[in-house]
Amino acid sequence: MPEFDEIDLEILQLLVADARRPYSEIADHVGLSPPAVSDRVERLVDAGVIKRFTLDVDSSKLVDGVRVLVELHPDPDTIDAVRSGLHALDEVEHVFVTAEGTVVAHAVLRSGSVRATLADGIDLSAVRELDVDLLSETDWTPEVSASGFGVECAECGSALTGASRSARYDGELRHFCGEDCRQRYGDRREQVGEEAT
Repeated sequence: MPEFDEIDLEILQLLVADARRPYSEIADHVGLSPPAVSDRVERLVDAGVIKRFTLDVDSSKLVDGVRVLVELHPDPDTIDAVRSGLHALDEVEHVFVTAEGTVVAHAVLRSGSVRATLADGIDLSAVRELDVDLLSETDWTPEVSASGFGVECAECGSALTGASRSARYDGELRHFCGEDCRQRYGDRREQVGEEAT
C-alpha cells in the first residue's frame, strides 16, 4: 500500500470541498508547487484513493419529485445484481450496502409507484422485504478525515481515531488524537515562542 502523509490528506480535504479547485490554489494551502500537487493527485488516483471527480447535483432543484429512502433485503446471492440495477436507474442518486446485506437507496420519484420504478432496474422476486420512507431533507457531505488515513498525532504519536482534531500552526496543518493533545501541543508551542523572545 502506498504511503500517504498529512499533505495528501489536506489535498483530499480541499478536493472534497471543491473538486474544481485549481492546483495553484491547493499549492498555496499546502506549501507545494502546482506541479507537485498535480503529481500527488495523480498518485492518489493511481492508488485508487480518488476514484473520480464528480458533481454533487441537487436534483430537487431541477425536477419535481418525491424523495424516498428505500431499504431492500435481497437474497444474499443477488445483492450485487440489486445494487448494480439500482445504480442504473435514473431516479436513484445513492446506493449503500450494509454489512448485513441490506441495500439502501436514496431516490427521487417523478411519477409512478416505488415498486414500478424499482422493477425497471431489478428483479423484485429476489427481494424478500422492501421498506420505503419519505424524506423531508437530504444532505450529502462526504468528508476525508485524518482517522484511518495512517496519520499520527502531532503531540503523542498515536494513530488517529474518529475523535481526532486538526489545527493550523504557522500555516501547517497538524492532526491530534483528541482535544487534550491539541491543547498540549498549542501550549508547548506558545511556551517555546515566549522563551525565544
